[in-house]
This record gives sequence, structure tokens and C-alpha cells, in this order.
Amino acid sequence: MIPKTFKEVIDLGDGREITIETGKLAKQAHGSVVVQSGKCMLLCTVVSNYQQSDVDFLPLTVDYREKFAAAGRYPGGFFKREARPSDGEVLTMRLVDRVLRPLFPKDYHAETQVMIQLMSHDEEVMPDAMAGLAASAAIQLSDFPFECPISEVRVGRINGEFIINPSRKQLEESDIDMVIGASADSVMMVEGEMNEISEEEMTEAIKAAHEAIKVQCAAQVRLAEAFGKKATREYEPEREDADLEKKVRDLVYDKVYQVAKAGSAKHERSAAFQQIKEEVIATFSEEELEDFGSLVSKYFYKAEKAAVRDLTLNDGLRLDGRKTTEIRPIWCEVDYLPSVHGSSIFTRGETQALATVTLGTSREANQIDMPSFEGEEKFYLHYNFPPFSTGEARPIRGTSRREVGHGNLAQRALKGMIPADCPYTVRVVSEVLESNGSSSMATVCAGTMALMDAGVQLKKPVSGIAMGLISDGDSGKYAVLSDILGDEDHLGDMDFKVTGTADGITACQMDIKVKGLSYEILVKALKQAREGRLHILEKLTDTIAEPREDVKEYAPKMVTTRIANEYIGALIGPGGKVIQELQKETKTTIVINEDPVTEEGIVEILGNGQEGINAVLAKIDSITFKPVVGNSYKVKVIKMLDFGAVVEYLDAPGNEVLLHVSELAWERTENVSDVVNMGDVFEVKYFGLDSRTKKEKVSRKALLEKPEGYKERAPRPENKDRGSRDNRGSRDNNRNKDRRRD
Repeated sequence: MIPKTFKEVIDLGDGREITIETGKLAKQAHGSVVVQSGKCMLLCTVVSNYQQSDVDFLPLTVDYREKFAAAGRYPGGFFKREARPSDGEVLTMRLVDRVLRPLFPKDYHAETQVMIQLMSHDEEVMPDAMAGLAASAAIQLSDFPFECPISEVRVGRINGEFIINPSRKQLEESDIDMVIGASADSVMMVEGEMNEISEEEMTEAIKAAHEAIKVQCAAQVRLAEAFGKKATREYEPEREDADLEKKVRDLVYDKVYQVAKAGSAKHERSAAFQQIKEEVIATFSEEELEDFGSLVSKYFYKAEKAAVRDLTLNDGLRLDGRKTTEIRPIWCEVDYLPSVHGSSIFTRGETQALATVTLGTSREANQIDMPSFEGEEKFYLHYNFPPFSTGEARPIRGTSRREVGHGNLAQRALKGMIPADCPYTVRVVSEVLESNGSSSMATVCAGTMALMDAGVQLKKPVSGIAMGLISDGDSGKYAVLSDILGDEDHLGDMDFKVTGTADGITACQMDIKVKGLSYEILVKALKQAREGRLHILEKLTDTIAEPREDVKEYAPKMVTTRIANEYIGALIGPGGKVIQELQKETKTTIVINEDPVTEEGIVEILGNGQEGINAVLAKIDSITFKPVVGNSYKVKVIKMLDFGAVVEYLDAPGNEVLLHVSELAWERTENVSDVVNMGDVFEVKYFGLDSRTKKEKVSRKALLEKPEGYKERAPRPENKDRGSRDNRGSRDNNRNKDRRRD
């Protein structure tokens, strides 16, 4: 018997709908839903253990996977099954995790898993925009302690009109691509890229997305009520002791306040805080520490956070002594690495990034193979965050989700400034060498300079800054912090990173930890960020004002040309013989792609020496050379025959044609060598295909003056005898055939 199902429909306002259904699939999970739009279907399940884990944080795992069967495809590679998540899947996991995690109670430590799977794909629907809705809807059907429903939507803008959850095709026309996560009351997460928009335009896009999210949150509430809202589970809360908390605060607050006010460097400050902590611990006996030692540590960090926040709100000072709008000292350098195609160092305070640029052909493009999207990136950025950058030693277990996310943010910041006619595939790699506050924004700045150092003709330079917010809801006080430190990131109410040119925003990433943040404060923070971005941008352009006119001497030069489809085979040669020999002789790399629209061959020639590139271009000109009827061309004799000379076009080496003996001169020529010899260079006129021989015809005599008294030879008459001989021969052949039959 088919079980009873419950369904809610969300109207997107333009004929499209999203449905949320439960009751049919995965009923042993603590909550499960199927979210559908068009033919796109996501299955989300949530499970949380009933026993608290022995950790002091929420062990939440958000997993998003796209099944290849959803698009009627097989996984690529040797093993035909889905393996490790792609970067696109990891980015979706991060988007959902960042909105869900703050809504669980701080003392809830049960192992929790949210699994979202793309089960059916629709080309017109981008599934990642519905992942947050699916996760929250499943949680609403569970008994988890969770504050309120949330949702996420993507917002685009075409011709000034905002579109909720646009298709990938619509995004190509849009100047905004943002994903916003929010509850019905508060915006909590923003991430996306833009085409140099203003701060006010970005805020309007967030507002439009929030209105759509409110509708989706209401639908989740209705679904949970129809299904039967479960009572929130009971769990063992963390131990609390108000008297101990007051005692620790009294011991800690003033000392931490004074250390924070001193404006020291990161390691010096950390050592001072650690000493205060050790002094506090020393006031307790061993028995007391054994009983409530973990609470002492917890209350110490709580008092530390309060003191640092109060310092900023009351005195306008920060941990390193700066004012709220002050940017740390910056120094930059380009062309640091002698053998790479482009390099730069960007250092801001205690954060440093070394960026490199590598130029290649379309063969080096980053291939994206996901069920929901297949394509390639000709510009991509990789971000590495080794443990030594923070003075730590820890295991290295491949690329982390954080590295994928930060690299993607920097890539989105810069990619819009790569010109459309850039012939290269461009790879930027950022090595974070020191970190104390927004290494992703340091990556954007280092990447900009490295690209200009490499000779990539950026439309405009891009800079980035990380901002913070500290607020007191009771008093209404707040402080917006420019260029935040790592510690300020942890203790603040908002962490947002903004990148852009002098003319507008190109990318952003924002996590808002306080409820009910007003749009007025958000706009103020964005405008303060603009001032910081422009200050940093000035430092970048002081180091390298504009892109180098050309790539470096030891970097490969790239030339792109087009050939007609009919010549692609000739350039490749049988079994690739022609192109392989050409690459070997000229020390170049040649890549041929077919234009899907015109079907022309797009030929990319990559080489370190211009001489080799020129040789390839000459060969292409030779292969594609097509003489024009009536034009004259210089030729060279390369072979002597009894009935003429084989000549080669000087403009197209390798292109040969027969110059018949009758076309050498107006006088009758008995021997070809009487007129021309091997190696002779002269001009001939091209007549196209001869109607009688069906072969190309060229003439030397057509360019010579006729001798005085020259008479045209009369046309040769038909030879009846020859014809009768031919007929007789035919009759003889027929008689021979008859004899063979007998």
C-alpha cells in the first residue's frame, strides 16, 4: 500500500513552482523530504544521534551529492560509480552548512547528518539553489532542537528585473549571481558574484531574495503542521555554574581588557592571554579542576570575548591597536619568482599570499563533469592553506572544503575582469604563507598583481577586504571593523568579504551571526568596505599600474587563427603525422578545436619562440592557400618533366602545380629545359580548373608579350581515321570477348 503523503506548493510568481513532499521515501530517517521543481528532484534526509558526543562542538555533516543517473549519464573515469565529491558539490555543502549550524543550540553536541541527493535533473533548474530549502524542510519534520526554518534562493538580475532561482541560461545574461540564506526574520548568509554593481544594488538584491525566502519558510511550517509537528527531543545540556562564571569573569575581564588595549602582535597577545588563563587555573585546587576544569576554560573564553568586544564598542580600539576603519600596513612585490609566467607577493599585516600565474592552451582548461553541468573553465584559481601559515603542525589530508570555498570566492572576484578575447587558459595558484585575517582577500590582491605581471590584459584591477561587525543589541551600539583579524572574525557578529574594482563590487561572501541586522547597518558596512578596498587598490596599482604589454620572454606566446573546416584534416595529417612533425620541428604546441557554430577550425599555437610560431603560421597558410583565378603568383621550379615543369608557390610552400610545356612560351617548345631550369623563379597566371583535363592550369606565357607576327594555331581537327581505328579496336575487343565465351 502506498503510504500517505503530504505536500506543499511554493509559487515562484512566474509560472514556476517548487513542491515539498514527505511520507513516501526514507521513512526511517528522522526527517525526509523530496523537493521538486520541473523535473529536478532532490531527496534530503536528516538523522541525529540521541546520545551527546564527547566533544565541545556540534559534529554536523552536510553532504550534497549529484547522481549521474539523474541526468541519464555514466560517471567518467575507469570506475563507473560516484566517488569523492566535486568542487561544485563541496561548495553547495558549504552554503547549506553555514546557514544551518548557527540555529542548533550551542550545547547540542549529538552527531548530526544532513544528506541531500540530486535524484532527477532538469536543464532549466539549478539544484543547488534548493538544497537549503530541502535541508531545513527535513529538519522541520524531525524532533531536532532547531531554532526556526530557513531557506536559500539564488537571485539574478536581467534588464533591471530580479529573478528568483534563474536557470543557468538566464544567468549568462544576468549581472548578478547571488545565493542568499535567511530565516523569515533575518538574513544569515550571502555569497555570489556581480558585474561591478553598487552597494545599494547589492542590498536591493538581498531584499528581493529575502521576500522569496519568507514564502518558503511559511510553506515549511504548514508542511510540518500537516504532517504532525514532533515534540522537540530532550538532551542532556551542558553543565552550567553561574557562581563559577562570575568568579572567572571577575578574575579575567580586567586583565584581558588591558592586554587587548595594549595593541600587541598576534603571538605576543596569545601568549599574554594564555598566561592569564594559567593564573586563573592556578587559583583552583586539583580537585576543583577535576570536577569543573572544562567550565573554567569555557568561562575564560566567554569573559575574554566580552572584554575584547567591549574594548571596541567603548574605546573604538582593536586587538592590534588600530581604529575601526584602519587598514594594516601593506607591502607588495611582483616578478618575485624568476621562472614562472607571472608572480606576486601581497602582505597585509600578518597575512601573506604568494600568487603564481601559468599560461596554457585550451587543452589545459579545467574540465567540469557534474550531472547538473558539463563545461570547462579557461580561467581558474586554486588556493592552498598550509598549517605553517598559522604556526601549527597538523596532518595534511588533501584539499579541505575551506580551501575549495576560499579559492572559489577569489576566482569569482577576478574572472569577470579576464577579457573575453584572452587567448590563454589561465591558472592562478595562491600559496598562503602567513595568516591572521582573510587570506582569501589577500589571494584576490595577489592574484590581480600576478595576472598583470604575466601580461594578462585585465580589464581593471581588483582588490578585496574582510569586514567585521560588533554590536550590542541592548544599547544599540555597534562598530564596523575594516580589515579584521582572525580573532575578530571569531568574536564578531558578522564576517563579510567584499571584492571589487574602483567602479563596483565583483564578489562577496557574508555570514551574519546576529538576528535582525538592519539594512541601514549593512549598507554602512558595505560603504566602509568600499573605502578600504580603494585604499588597498591604490597599494596594488602603486606596485604595478597596468598589465605588461606582452607576456614575459620565457613565457609562451599564444597566437590563435581560424581555418576552414575542409583544411582541418590536412593540418592534422594521417594519424596526426603532419601536426606532430610540425610541433616537433617548431617546438610549439598546436591545439585544434572546432567552432560549434561556424564549424571552422580554431587553431591555437603556443610557443616560447616567435620564429617557431611564424613557421607554424606559414605552414597553415600553405595548407589553406587557394589561388584566385586571374591573379599572378611567383613560383619556383622544383621538378622537371618531359611534358612540363612542376612549380611551387613561393607564398605557399608545399603547394605544387604542373606548368605544361605548352604554357611555357608563345614559341613552340621542344624541350622544357630550353625555357626553364630547376630552381628558376618567375611568375605565372592562374586560370583555375582546365575544362578539358579537370586539373589546375597555370601559364607563364600568358604574362609574356606575344612575339611579332605570332599567329594562333588553328584548332586541331577531328581525326576520322583515329576514330575509325578506335571503333575498329572496339570491334576487335568484342570479337575477343566472344572467343573467350566460346
